[in-house]
Amino acid sequence: MQWVEEGAVLQATFSQLRRKDGDAPSRTTVRPIRLKDQLYYQFEYHYANKAMHENVPQDEAGARMADWLEGQYRQALVKTRDADYQLLFSKKGKAAVLRKPATGAVVEASEHNRRKNRVIAEGAPAPFLVELGIMTAEGKVKDSRMDKYRQINRFLEMVSDVLPHLPQNRPITVIDFGCGKSYLTFALYHLLAVEKGYDLNVIGLDLKADVIAFCQSLADKLGYDRLRFMVGDIAQYDESASADMVVTLHACDTATDAALAKAVGWGAKVILSVPCCQHELFRQIENEALKPLLGHGLLKERFAALATDAARGSLLESVGYKVQMLEFIDPEHTPKNLLIRAVAANLSEAARLRKWEEYVRYRDMLSVEPYLEKALAERLPLPERAGER
Repeated sequence: MQWVEEGAVLQATFSQLRRKDGDAPSRTTVRPIRLKDQLYYQFEYHYANKAMHENVPQDEAGARMADWLEGQYRQALVKTRDADYQLLFSKKGKAAVLRKPATGAVVEASEHNRRKNRVIAEGAPAPFLVELGIMTAEGKVKDSRMDKYRQINRFLEMVSDVLPHLPQNRPITVIDFGCGKSYLTFALYHLLAVEKGYDLNVIGLDLKADVIAFCQSLADKLGYDRLRFMVGDIAQYDESASADMVVTLHACDTATDAALAKAVGWGAKVILSVPCCQHELFRQIENEALKPLLGHGLLKERFAALATDAARGSLLESVGYKVQMLEFIDPEHTPKNLLIRAVAANLSEAARLRKWEEYVRYRDMLSVEPYLEKALAERLPLPERAGER
């Protein structure tokens, strides 16, 4: 197909099988993706109970699409920058081509009306979003699930920024602690395995057996064969000897710290954490000068949550990570919207010691003993000088 050779195809959908007794997928969608700066076309094959993906180089994709049309399907909708083309074949093989105004390209009438360039674009159905009820089969985001769609894309933007820190020459391991219903776990797998072509294994861990059973059945249905879900506790999990990326979203109180300590002990290159229910330091904080703040329960609760995450960030820096505190989603949807993003950095011993000394001054000012400090000390030597505390 000349459209493919020119890089003009934005999306193609093949449907209406010529023969219903064959083993061809009932529908195939095709869209361009970039893998390692090369243009590929991703073929998404839809069968009765699962979807399979194949990334085909640009110079092979046109012939593949032509073969599908000639041998398997009677209908195709090809969206290009300039127009949409509807290709129809009669039972006798006679072809008809209808040309319509382009709908695949984004029309930018003004800067204000410009559509956001999301990691998972609306209009190109992602199978996991369809199965989870966020998108329709045509790729339209349901109005009632728009907030979740935005959250997923925001998360994937944050992941995309740190992909260069992951190993590029071997399979990688990703562990998601407290994965829950796993919207973001599936999104992460989709980005890394389907979109980017990483050789990886993803493990989702949660305490709820029924939720884990549902997630595993969905992973099997989607054909996500390198995504595995397990029932287990963060603090007790020890099946992996190492991990390259650790994700912990809304793990409650010190469960977040247990996950962070595991990640550091494994030498994770990337850590993504959205803390939740930070109660530990609320019970510990004491500082005479802060009595006007600490004397009010609501103010103390909010301060303790910020103080906890500041301690976590400072500790991660002292063991060699570069840390950012990011807004995860709009605070109007949830107050628990802070994401700690940490990537392994080549910090010198002197730099790590300076970070440790900053942490110690901060810790002692608040008269606290964070769980994370103790958990890290069990896994690696902290740069604490003799005589300190």
